[in-house]
Amino acid sequence: MLPFPNILLTGASGTVGIEVLQQLIEKNTFNVTVFDKKTIRSTRLFAPYKNRVNIIYGDLCNETDIMRIPDNINTVIHLAAIIPPMAEENPSLTYNVNVNGTKRLLEALEKKSPYAFFLYSSSVSVYGDRVSTPDITLNDPLNPSDRDLYGRTKIKAEELIKNSKLDWSIFRLAAIMKNHKISKLMFHMPLETQLEICTPKDTAKAFVEAISNKEVLSAKVFNLGGGEKCRITYELFLEKSFTLFGLGKLNFPVHTFAQRNFHCGILKDGDDLESILHFRHDTLESYFEETKKSISFFTKVLSTLFRTFIKRSLVKKSEPLNAFITNNNELLNHFFLKKQESPFII
Repeated sequence: MLPFPNILLTGASGTVGIEVLQQLIEKNTFNVTVFDKKTIRSTRLFAPYKNRVNIIYGDLCNETDIMRIPDNINTVIHLAAIIPPMAEENPSLTYNVNVNGTKRLLEALEKKSPYAFFLYSSSVSVYGDRVSTPDITLNDPLNPSDRDLYGRTKIKAEELIKNSKLDWSIFRLAAIMKNHKISKLMFHMPLETQLEICTPKDTAKAFVEAISNKEVLSAKVFNLGGGEKCRITYELFLEKSFTLFGLGKLNFPVHTFAQRNFHCGILKDGDDLESILHFRHDTLESYFEETKKSISFFTKVLSTLFRTFIKRSLVKKSEPLNAFITNNNELLNHFFLKKQESPFII
């Protein structure tokens, strides 16, 4: 009887990562090693699995930590990364983790597990602003939006992986949606953006199913999205979300949302990966239904009662609107196609 494959999972405490971990454990056919930073969140999330997986707390910025990873890893699922908005707020950390950390990991694996299959989670952000050209394919140029360090680090990490001695496959992920915390990024995406989402559960299933499909995926890049039933405009997505939370209409000032320099779009060749891995289960309908179930009656009542105050607080997070109010020409040029008339305030 063949031994169970040895799987290394980085970034297991993330939104997709914890789903991958749960699905790997449910399969009960893998020896799983988790490599993640030790935080309150990660120790809480991993506590139920501490007797079922090998947990290594470490830092991708620390070569000594990385060398604690066991030998003879069969498959690596590399999800660890600094993501926005932190990616914008701490550029040096972002580059050191997303690029140098990936490089350190690859070098360690080349020595310790030279036959490992390296699965990497890249991002739709590598394609840049696609408001006017929303249909995306792998043949499109990689052109991250202005100031998008995250997208640039993903491209550099992809290059490192392709040039490594390991076998590999890269998945460029669509917008992964689940219980998003409200941040300033909410206002960076133009309302006209054509949006394709994928849930963490479906995304995780793709990575887990990829383990047994190495021959088909080897040395290839794929776009990963939820497909036709997961497509919507950003404006309509927000309108539906606001309704579910009891926040009413999307009646923000005219310049609250940027007009350019973000990312997302429609992954026209996303069916290629689905035809191999059959990972799609969720739709926009099921996503909103799950979101509705997650909102308590108490939360919705409070949101409804204080919706005006909540939206005024949200407006203060808008960097595009602040750029307009302060007449910051550099940021106005970054966020807008052209200067507009003075906004109204709710």
